[in-house]
Amino acid sequence: MPPSLIRVWDLPVRVLHWAMAASVIGAWASIWWAHTWHERAGYAALAALALRTLWCWRGSRAGRPSHFVPGPRATWQYLQALRAGRERRYLSHNPLGAWMALLLWALVGATGFTGWLYTTDAFWGMAWLDQLHQALAWSFVVAVPLHLAGVLFTSLRHRENLVAAMVTGRKRLGRDRA
Repeated sequence: MPPSLIRVWDLPVRVLHWAMAASVIGAWASIWWAHTWHERAGYAALAALALRTLWCWRGSRAGRPSHFVPGPRATWQYLQALRAGRERRYLSHNPLGAWMALLLWALVGATGFTGWLYTTDAFWGMAWLDQLHQALAWSFVVAVPLHLAGVLFTSLRHRENLVAAMVTGRKRLGRDRA
């Protein structure tokens, strides 16, 4: 590895990130043509989320929410610096990216849970649960493009390919070592 690169995300973090993304895409795409595959993809997304949650305590420091999720004050300061064009670069998630990761995880968990709940005898056919499940699923339609826009914006802003970093796990070491 060249000395200018540093490993940020370990293999399980990266594999689970892409597995969760693929599962959500699979669940979304299969709802119109294969209900069995929709359920399987939903369960795969829940499994990836469960493993990723467990890995929060075992994995690398950069993959732990306790390391990368800032408080409201730090997030607000980052947002102000971003608006002024003076935001710092982060090795792991920037504050907005960190909160987006938590939002996406929450959506995976809530959507998967309501989907599973809908298959149980107690909640089968409940209109309110179906509507909640659909509302959560449609929330992805808003959240995922925002996530991708943030990745693209930050990649361009810091001249760094964040998609490649999520594949290789490495980012260039700069002046900021957050």
